[in-house]
Order: sequence, then C-alpha cells, then structure tokens
Amino acid sequence: MATDLQAKYTKLAQEYSKLRAQNQVLKKAVVDEQANSSSFKEQLKQREQSLRKVEQEMDSLSFRNQQLAKRVELLQEELANSEARGKKSKQKTGDSPSQHALQHPSVFDEDLQKKIEENERLHIQFFEADEQHRHREAQLREQLEVLERDAAQHQAVVDGLTQKYMETIEKLQNDKAKLEVKSQTLEREAKECRLRTEECQQQLRKFQTELSSQLEHTTNIIKEKVPFNDTRHAHYNTLNVPPHNRRHQLKAQDVAGQALGFVQDLVAALLNFHTYTEQRVHIYPRDSAIEPISPLNQKFSQYLHENAGYVRPLEDGLQQLLESITEETITTLETTVKLKDFSDHFTSYTRFLQKILPYQLKSLEEECESPLCTSSLTSKNKELQDDMRKMTSVFEKLQNYISLLSLPSTKPEALPPSSFSAVFTQLAACLHGLQDAMKDVSKHYSQKATLEQDLPTVTQKLRTTNECILSSLGSLTNSTGKIATFFSNNLDFFTASAGYGPRGGLGLLNPLQAECMLQNKRRAAAYILRLRKPRPESVPYLEALSNRRVLTSSTESREGLTQQVQQSQEKIARLEQEKEHWLLEAQLSRIKLEKETQRIADLERQLSMALAGQPPSAAQSSPAAPRPGQEGAESVECDPKEPVPTTSLVGMLTTTQISEEAGDEQSREQLIKSHYMSRVADLTAQLQVADSKAVHFHAECRALAKRLALAEKSRETMTEEVKMANQNISRLQDELTTTKRSYEDQLSMMSDHLCSMNETLSKQREEIDTLKLGSKANSKKNKSR
Repeated sequence: MATDLQAKYTKLAQEYSKLRAQNQVLKKAVVDEQANSSSFKEQLKQREQSLRKVEQEMDSLSFRNQQLAKRVELLQEELANSEARGKKSKQKTGDSPSQHALQHPSVFDEDLQKKIEENERLHIQFFEADEQHRHREAQLREQLEVLERDAAQHQAVVDGLTQKYMETIEKLQNDKAKLEVKSQTLEREAKECRLRTEECQQQLRKFQTELSSQLEHTTNIIKEKVPFNDTRHAHYNTLNVPPHNRRHQLKAQDVAGQALGFVQDLVAALLNFHTYTEQRVHIYPRDSAIEPISPLNQKFSQYLHENAGYVRPLEDGLQQLLESITEETITTLETTVKLKDFSDHFTSYTRFLQKILPYQLKSLEEECESPLCTSSLTSKNKELQDDMRKMTSVFEKLQNYISLLSLPSTKPEALPPSSFSAVFTQLAACLHGLQDAMKDVSKHYSQKATLEQDLPTVTQKLRTTNECILSSLGSLTNSTGKIATFFSNNLDFFTASAGYGPRGGLGLLNPLQAECMLQNKRRAAAYILRLRKPRPESVPYLEALSNRRVLTSSTESREGLTQQVQQSQEKIARLEQEKEHWLLEAQLSRIKLEKETQRIADLERQLSMALAGQPPSAAQSSPAAPRPGQEGAESVECDPKEPVPTTSLVGMLTTTQISEEAGDEQSREQLIKSHYMSRVADLTAQLQVADSKAVHFHAECRALAKRLALAEKSRETMTEEVKMANQNISRLQDELTTTKRSYEDQLSMMSDHLCSMNETLSKQREEIDTLKLGSKANSKKNKSR
C-alpha cells in the first residue's frame, strides 16, 4: 500500500514538474507575443508617420505643379502677346528686328518644353511612388490583420491552457496535500505494524518453545505407551479415515452438476442429429413415399433408429455419478465407482458410431452417384466423409481417456496417480478437437445444404430436414464448445490433488479399502454425535416433587377428561343416529297425517251426506273417487261399529287396515331411497369439487414448474449478462487508460506546437525587419530621384 502511494506520489510529482515546465514555456510565449504586438504597434506608428510625410510631399508637389501650370499659362500669354507685338513691329521695322523676334520665341519654347517634360516626369514619379506606397500599405495592413488574428488565437489558446494548467496545478496541490496526510497515516500504521510484528515474533518464539516441549513430551509418551503405530504400514494405513476436505467436496458436486447440464445439452443435440439424419435418408436421394430406398440406406436407417438406446444412457450414467457425490463422501478417482458405468455407456455409444460410420460413408457415396449431383456437391460430400471419420476418431480417443480415468476405481494398479494429470490434459485437448471437428461438419454441411437448394428437384421436406440438421449441428458445436471450455477452466481442479489419502502419504487408496474407510468414518461420526448429545438440565428436589404432584393430578384429571370426552362422543354419535331416525319418522308421520286428515274429511263429508238422506251409491261415488296426490287410497264406508281413528301428539295415526300398512312401507322405502339418493348426490358433488381442485392444483404445479424453468433460464442469462458486463468494464478500463495516454500525448504535442509557433513568430519578425529595411531603402531611392 505504501509503495503504491509512493509510486503515485512520484508520478504526480513528475506530472507537476512537466506541467510547470510547460507553463514556463507558455509564459515565455505570452511575453513574446506581447513584445511582438508592441513592436507591431510601433511599426504601425512609423508607417503612419511615413504616410503623413508622403502626403505632405504630395501636397507640396501638387502645389508646385499648380505653380508651374500658372507659370506655363503666363508664359503662353506672354508668348501670345509677344507674337502680337512681333507682327506689329514687323510692319514697322525691317529685317533685324524680325530676326530678334524669331529668336526670342524659340528660347521660350525650349524653356517651356523643358518645364513640360520636367512636370511630366514629376507626375510619373509621383504616380509610381503613390502606387507603390498604396500597394505596400495594403500588404502591410493584410499582414498586420493576419498577425493580429494569429495573436488573438494564440492568446485565447494560451489563456485556456493557463486556466487549465492552473486548475491542474490546484488539483495536484490538493492531491499532494491528501497524499501527504495519507502518507503520514500510513507511516503511523507502519509503526504500529512494526510494533505488532515484534509482539507477534515474541509470541511466535514463545509458542515455538512451548510446541517443541509439547512435541518432545508427546513423542516420549507415544514411544512409551503406543505399542503399534499403523501409519507406518501402508496396508493398515489405508484403513484410517483421511482428513475430510469439505470445500473440495462442494466443488466436486458443483462441477459434476455443471457437467451434467452440458451433457444433457449434448445428448439432446446428438438425438436430434441422428433422428434428422434418419429422416433425410428416407427423403434423399430417393423419397421413400414415391419409391423404395436402397438396402444400404434401409440398414443405415434401422441403425439410426436405435440411437436413443445408446445416447440416453450417457445422461443417466452421469446423473448416477452426480447422485453418488455428496458432502459426506470422499470423491477421488479411486472412490467414484459410478464413473465405470458412465465409461461403459460411452464405450457403447462409440461402438455405435463405429458401426454406423461405413453406412454413412456409403450413403454419401450413393448421393454422389445420383445424376443430379454436381461436382461441387461431390467435393462437399467427400469433405463430409473426412469430417465423419475425424469425428468418430475423436470420440474413440475420448472413450480411451474416459476408460483410463475409470480404471483406478476397479484396478488401482493399472493407472498410477502420477499419470492422472497427463490423462486429464489430453482429455481437455481431445474435447477441443471434438469442438473443431463439429465446427468442420457444421460448416461443410451448411455449404452442402446451400448447394442442394439450387437443385431443380429439391423438395420442401428436404429443405426443412436440412435446416433441422443444421440447427442440431449448431447446438452440437455450442455444447461441445461449452464442455471444452468448462473442462479447460476446471483443469486445475481435476489435476490438483484432492487432499485425500492415507495419513502420512503412505500407500494408495484401494476401492475396497476406501469403502471400509467410509464405513469407519460413518461409525465415527455417529459415535461423536452420541457423545455430543446434550444432557438435560437438573431440577431441584422440591420443585421436582411439586411437579410430580401436579403431573399425577393432571394425568388423573386427563384420564377422567378423556373418558368423559369418549362418553360424550359416543353419546353424540348415538344422538345423531336417533336424530336421523326421528327425522325419517317425522317425515313419515307428516305424510300419514296428511293422508288421514284427507280421509277424515272425506268420511265426514260422506257422513253428512248420509245423514241428509242421499242414497248411499251417490254418497259413495263422490268420495270414492281418487284424488291426485293420494297414492293407493281406497274408498271406505263409514261403519259406526268400527273404532274412530285418533291422532297422538307427534302426529302418528293408528289404523288396522292392511292396505294402509303396505302404503306406509312403500312410502318409507321411498323416503329412505330419496334420502340416500340425496346423500349420494351430495357425495358425488363433493367428489367433483375434489376432482376439480386436484385438476386445478395439477395445472398450478405445472405452471410453477414452467416458471421455475423460466427462472433458471433467466438466471443463466443474467449470469451471462454479468460476465458481459465484467468484460465491458475491463474494456472500458482499457479505453480509459488509452485515453489518458492519448491526452498526455496531446499535451506534449501542444507544448511542441507552441514552441513551433514561437519559432514561426520569430521568423515573421525577421521578415518584417527585412521588409522595413527594404521600404526604407526604396524611400531613400525615391527621395534621391
């Protein structure tokens, strides 16, 4: 920690010194720019002064030009006057004055001609000087604007950099203060750690002396008291319980569970591949629905149809191996007896692949002999033949290595423990070879399927079958890749020693001896559990006596209460039975009462009619007619000698007629039948409700199972997303480091750029100085002219 902080501190100090040097360069550049701007201002003032001088010269030249023009006008007027005078004098005088007059204008003409030429020359010089001055002034103004813009840009860059560097300097100063505080705290912690280490060293010396004395004491006791030490003999030492590594057991259980998941995917992919291959044999090159296929393909299809009997035992064998690995067992190659079963299943599947390989190759040759097979398809079929041979050979290698790993559980002397790591390494390489072989098969088969789609006689069934085979090959490639990656990642776990073995490292762990050792381990664990059984807490004597009295009284009262409860329950059951009986009796009595009341009403009506003097036939005809609602009722004549029926309090009627007793029995049977039918209807309704509830619970369980499967899938996807997020984090950290480096490179490039800008500014100053010297020389030349 302290070294890391010191390294960070040195790095920050280096960055601070670098930024400080860059800041000095920037300050120098700012000072140079200010000096350049002041020199440019002075040059501008000088140019303005020279411009004023040139303007004054132009004014003087224009004034002189005006004077010369006026003088020329005066001379012309004088010439005109002189000519007029000459004409007049010519008339008056003779030849001599005329000659003098002729000579005088010629002198004026020459003088005038010279003045005109001089004036023209001055005009030309003035115009050229003016044009040069304007052109030079425009150039200097453009250069001045460009330089001012560059200076403004440089000033803005310098301001931004200075602000940025000031912020970084402040930040670095704050970091420096924090690091100083942190370094002080670390120094204090280091001092404390030194003190603690000294104390620990003293304690270690003390413990070493104590342990050495205890070791001597125990060795003496062992020499004196122990008559037989079984750890010295390898045969007896293997029966001792080795130290149990629970972490290794949990890791082995987890690894076996993951391997089972991968093998389940591999088994599903192999089943799909063989099934769809069988379906393709029935479709191409001959469609079995139209014409019979060849005997070779029939035999090939028959063998492919038996693939489930060879593929599914792989999953079952690995499932049994996973079930045999628990936290209580000791998992090594010598104790995993179930690995032999898995090896036998894998050997049977390898033999199955060897059995179907010739038929598969001949089937591909038959496809090549088809008239619609092109040269490209023939080449792809040959490549597929090579791939199938390669895949079968890889499975044979896997079978050999798995058989070698299963030998220690049956014949421990056949494979020494020193060869375990080499076998596991070769097995991992063979799994990667299987993945490569599956990739080649998938690649060449996809190319073959694309070529077959271009054939004119291809059917939709063949296309669908090819797509299914390609999907199964893709899943095979993915599952073999996952298995190879999983085995490579856990290769250290497989090759590392499990930590199990006889005490002292003497001898090998025989499977039979390992079984005996596990039994001894279970017995020892059970014995330790019995020893560790907690004792019940003791109770004081007086409290125990009072508790005993309470317990006896409570037991007596409990027995009495249980007897009362049983009696009350029996009484309740008997009363329930009586209740049901009397309910039936009440229903029968109610029916009888209704019948008897109706019968009495009829008899009273007949009696009243008989007393009124009506003939008995008419009196008997009307009441004898049966009414609806009366079942089995008969007309009875009123006999005063017969006893009059009476009703009791419960509504029961007494009668002596046999027909009425028969009707009562029928009505009672009908009531009992209706009662039990209602009970049966209730029970059927309850049964239907129970069935509906069972169906509902079954559907709910299926839905929960589906939700559990979806949750497992989502968990797998989330783990993959977490892996991807970790990869993204590492990638972003790498990008952050690269951006930091690029920013540092950009800062160094900016400092170099500022240095180059200073150089360009110095060159521009030199050019300006040379231009000034040239302008001064030109002005001197113009003045001399």
